[in-house]
Amino acid sequence: MMHPEQITDSVAFHAEGPVWHESWGGLRFVDMLAGDLLTLAPSGEVSRLSVGSPIAAFVRPRATGGYVVGTERGIALADSAFTAPTPLPEMWSDTNVRMNEGGIDPLGRLYAGSMPYDKTPGAAKLYRVDGEGNVVVVLKNVTTSNGIEFTADGTRAYYNDTATRGTDVFDVTSEGDLTNRRTFFHTGEGTSPDGLAVDSEGNVWCALNRVGAVRLYSPDAEILGEWKLPCPGVTAVTLGGADGKDVFITTSKEMADVPGAGAVWHMRAEVAGQPTREYRG
Repeated sequence: MMHPEQITDSVAFHAEGPVWHESWGGLRFVDMLAGDLLTLAPSGEVSRLSVGSPIAAFVRPRATGGYVVGTERGIALADSAFTAPTPLPEMWSDTNVRMNEGGIDPLGRLYAGSMPYDKTPGAAKLYRVDGEGNVVVVLKNVTTSNGIEFTADGTRAYYNDTATRGTDVFDVTSEGDLTNRRTFFHTGEGTSPDGLAVDSEGNVWCALNRVGAVRLYSPDAEILGEWKLPCPGVTAVTLGGADGKDVFITTSKEMADVPGAGAVWHMRAEVAGQPTREYRG
């Protein structure tokens, strides 16, 4: 039976968005409300890099090298793994809305979702940014845009608008568009589905904020497992490592500053994750 173990100190106030990539030597995640990228080296050392914005919402590798990072009201690009990014023009002007989460589709396009600071229902959006930087709105009337990930074959996408208390699934067309949105699993009141990951067999790993857990669903929404952490603020989960079977879990002090909050946790999976997709921009 897998069991999460803490592998860093409480290095962040609100750790989020873990992603594994060899270009930066392992695991990278954000200290979201500090506007910093954190990198966990194989030695266990955690380094910190400011993105020049009050918010660092997510980070993903670029196909040309470097990374893309979500900033308060847009994205920024870096040409190498350990240099500060250059911001692109803001995607919106409303100061009540900030970036919150992102993911990459099989075509190398970036999905970036926002949320209102005051949690006004429906005040946010889910955007898609192509390799030329063109921005389109994919979903309107979002409240808290969270995990967005695709299956290995690119035919399904999973998405959390946390305020709905559930995970949705889309069919993906041959052109890469999201269609036929429907409920995949409804967790119910008192639970906040946050970040998610999809492994190589199509299983969905979902971080459950407020209740401090990670849950694993089959492609048919059967619960395959659930693992509890001692802190309620579980924010996101990803798979990586040399064989893709290392499970990394980020946590936050925002809900409760208790032992283990703000740290990265680890366990081993039976099924490997997918190779990390890169933004082609």
